[in-house]
Amino acid sequence: MKLASLHKERDGQLVVVNHQLTKMVPAQDVAPTLQYALDNWDKVSDKLQQRYNQLNSGEIAGEDFDQTKCASPLPRAFQWADGSAYVNHVELVRKARGAEMPASFWTDPLMYQGGSDSFLAPHEDIKMPQDEGFGIDFEAEVAVITGDVPMGVSADDALSYVRLIMIVNDVSLRGLIPGELAKGFGFFQSKPSSAFSPVAVTPSELGDAWQEGKLHLPLISTLNGEKFGEPQAGVDMTFNFGQLIAHAARTRPLQAGTIIGSGTVSNKLDGGPGKPLSEGGVGYSCIAEIRMIETIENGQPSTLFMKFGDHISIEMLNADGQSIFGEISQTVVKN
Repeated sequence: MKLASLHKERDGQLVVVNHQLTKMVPAQDVAPTLQYALDNWDKVSDKLQQRYNQLNSGEIAGEDFDQTKCASPLPRAFQWADGSAYVNHVELVRKARGAEMPASFWTDPLMYQGGSDSFLAPHEDIKMPQDEGFGIDFEAEVAVITGDVPMGVSADDALSYVRLIMIVNDVSLRGLIPGELAKGFGFFQSKPSSAFSPVAVTPSELGDAWQEGKLHLPLISTLNGEKFGEPQAGVDMTFNFGQLIAHAARTRPLQAGTIIGSGTVSNKLDGGPGKPLSEGGVGYSCIAEIRMIETIENGQPSTLFMKFGDHISIEMLNADGQSIFGEISQTVVKN
């Protein structure tokens, strides 16, 4: 099934959305918010699924669904932990600055805890202080929402706690990252509010595209009207979502509504760095990656980070060319 949250108060109003993303039906008599649904999943999920089936069959007419009226599925969450499952991306980052790649990066996931109290709506502008020198970048990723996860869960068992799947724009300020990391305490100012897709879907909705904790479809990023990347989210993913969830739950339980991100989707090409679409590659899911490759090949980057007025769109299509999660559509503006 597909679920969305319309703008209402702090935590939104839960609606069930049809398969084609054209119709919706309110769900507040079953679960007023998505967080409530996640807290009471065993009690309400069957009722929500029944309503989804009725909406798709035409038994319920529903109302027109407008993605611009949506908040992120969870407008705020108890936890947002973003991994870096595509180690190719991490390797390029370190290579571009001449740093060695620790062997443990291939066996132990990287993960940071992001701010989860103020997610952007999927069609909300990215407001930045009046300084383009921060190195404004998008990061196209896949994310899952979990139920209650016990501490010490195995990677195999962790997948049973995946309730919903989304895509995300994990906005990054590249100019602030080096200084923050140098302090040894990780990201904070360099990771402003993220935006998630209008719709979150259950794993069963994805069919064969969801296998072994990976989503095997291209993630499409379009920057200022030109396709920037379409890497396969199921390829070159060193750690699947079961491994990422188990990593997050190694020393503490996770509460229902925890969001776990994949990190920037990144594909290699013939065993080496990826290439732009114009050169026969699948492009990139962030600007930083092409700048890293330019630095490795030419000694310096030539692609600019985002400026005020730039627009980013992130979307994933099924095998029939239909949008699965709806579109993240954002413009960078001065605050």
